[in-house]
Amino acid sequence: MGTYARTVEEPVNTARFGVYVPQFKTDVDRVRTLAQAAEESGYESFWLMDHLSTPGAPPCDTLESWTLLTALAASTSRIRLGHLVGCNPLRPPALLAKMAATVDRISAGRLELGLGWGSVEEELTQFGLGGASRRERSEQLGETLRILEAMWTGTPFDHLGKHFTLRGAYGLPVPVQGRIPIHLGGAGRELTMPLVAAYADWWNCLGAGRHRLEELAPLRGGARISAQYAVGLARTSAEREEVAAATRRRMPEVAWGRPLVGTPDELVEQFRAERARGVELFVVRFHDFDRAETIELFAREVAAVVRGRGSAAE
Repeated sequence: MGTYARTVEEPVNTARFGVYVPQFKTDVDRVRTLAQAAEESGYESFWLMDHLSTPGAPPCDTLESWTLLTALAASTSRIRLGHLVGCNPLRPPALLAKMAATVDRISAGRLELGLGWGSVEEELTQFGLGGASRRERSEQLGETLRILEAMWTGTPFDHLGKHFTLRGAYGLPVPVQGRIPIHLGGAGRELTMPLVAAYADWWNCLGAGRHRLEELAPLRGGARISAQYAVGLARTSAEREEVAAATRRRMPEVAWGRPLVGTPDELVEQFRAERARGVELFVVRFHDFDRAETIELFAREVAAVVRGRGSAAE
């Protein structure tokens, strides 16, 4: 297995923050408004989910992620955009490469490509995409990553793999970035972490896997660490218990891991502790389903302080 030529990026000492807004029970205008609020507040990135239906929920409106991402790319100018994480079985590799290059062009080089091998088997079966084992889906993701690399060069190539065969394929136009940064999500030692070490710029540790971060981090190779967090932002100490209850109810620990809950100054200390564990990119989802006011308050009184650009008292 070859290794990707990872995106060249200057090392940074400060933390980065992204907002995760899974696009279910919502509409395009609201998601667009939240993305713009995140950009105006100084977040580095904005993230969607990638599902055809919402896992664990009864039938409800679930916007298709790449189409929505295109609308966000046209409605923002600075913030980076992506999925946490894209579901690899939903699209053939060459189509995915073409879609990613096109969105990268629309966004003027702001796409971050999140991918996983597709762990929600019920969804794959539901929409006629099942049949492959977990290991086979992991193998397919490995081939997809090699095909993406080849497509993004713009040079014709052949790929004769176990799962995919391409002959004389090429990807034009190439992405603005040349090679789009790859975020691989998951916490599996056997099926995910070897792919992270071989291909990823970023390892995205699921919230439910954060308690194993120190165990898994040595397996990531040269990938940087991002992680997902359920966040309960209490404006005052008097609100803390109510906010904590809402956070646990809306983002259960079995899926999201231990939530970070507190007033702004308390959250500053919690995120500083996470930074000390090696996490560089914090992707947050808020207890109130990401109201614009909460996005702005967190950016001003937590994220800016963790980055070292202010103080909680200011």
